[in-house]
Amino acid sequence: MLVTATLCLQCAGMAILIHWARKSIERGARALSPWHASVLMIRFTTVIVILHISQILLWSAAYRWRCLSSWESSFYFSATSYSTVGYGDIVLPQVWRLLGPVESITGVLMCGISVSALFAILLRLVESEEKQEARKRPVAFEDQPREAVSVNDIG
Repeated sequence: MLVTATLCLQCAGMAILIHWARKSIERGARALSPWHASVLMIRFTTVIVILHISQILLWSAAYRWRCLSSWESSFYFSATSYSTVGYGDIVLPQVWRLLGPVESITGVLMCGISVSALFAILLRLVESEEKQEARKRPVAFEDQPREAVSVNDIG
């Protein structure tokens, strides 16, 4: 159930982020400077970090409810498991011990989804910037279509 809830959070968050990214890129396509693109990437990354923290909190709540005695130790264990650091200084009761590795696998997959989304957004920003640069560039003589010249025209 925790894996399914984590997937639901990730998918909902990514859907909202992708919708926001599309609107931001379309809205600023004509005036999107490198500075604005950087700010957008910082915002998107911040949202993704918040999304991952919310998933860690979900797992923390389950650990607090069933396994560990404090919120601090629950959050700490969840964060180290989700990020695959896994210090091992806090361990779950034997009955629940397999939740740690399951959270680690889930965390790796969710981070992979997030990185792929950030990469896709970055590509869209670069494409948008290239289109903007192409519009500003004057048409070179070589880029203009050439007309056919016949032998009679050379004269």
